[in-house]
Amino acid sequence: MTRLQRLIRLSAVALTAVALSGCISLFPKSKPANLYRFDYLMPAEAASPPRASGAKFGVLKLSNEFNKAAAGDRIMTVTAGSDVAYIAEARWVSPASVLFDEAVSRAFDQDGRSARLISRGEIGQSDYVLKLDVRDFQVNYAAPKGRPSVVVNVHAVLTRSADRSVAAERTFSQTVAADGDRQADIVRAFTVGVSGVLRDLVEWTSSLGKAAS
Repeated sequence: MTRLQRLIRLSAVALTAVALSGCISLFPKSKPANLYRFDYLMPAEAASPPRASGAKFGVLKLSNEFNKAAAGDRIMTVTAGSDVAYIAEARWVSPASVLFDEAVSRAFDQDGRSARLISRGEIGQSDYVLKLDVRDFQVNYAAPKGRPSVVVNVHAVLTRSADRSVAAERTFSQTVAADGDRQADIVRAFTVGVSGVLRDLVEWTSSLGKAAS
């Protein structure tokens, strides 16, 4: 074997080693995250939604404002009021802001009261405009190893489409103690908290529109 052939062979071996090291770095030995979702659940006693008396009215919902630290796919925790962290190896299946928006739509669709969410393509049919600001969406720990509670805090502003005047505004809050510190327990508490807030929101919106009409 000539000197040139030996150099070519050594170069090929070196390139193969670099390629393999790159492949290994693409597949780190880390535990995959568990994926979860929260949703809106209608209470058992409301399995048959109340029928709206009188005509329905249209509500155009603007894009939600959402606490930036909690808006993504990580589950935010707060300990002792100031220490912020995220639950390891747990993710929302979609960003929390997206799942919340889907839950809002589902709550209005299933409720059956007077208020009906409309799309931007139906903007001419809107009687009100609804703006939601999700200010708190987190797991609270009173102590590092204490029992967690889920906090959902949403501020709503309902504006008249005709003159853009504010019809009403209100903050809806739910604090739900989780059954335990497991990921599944915390996710169930999020569903309970979101459902409670949205149930009150839909009832409030419908009652205001009905009174105005």
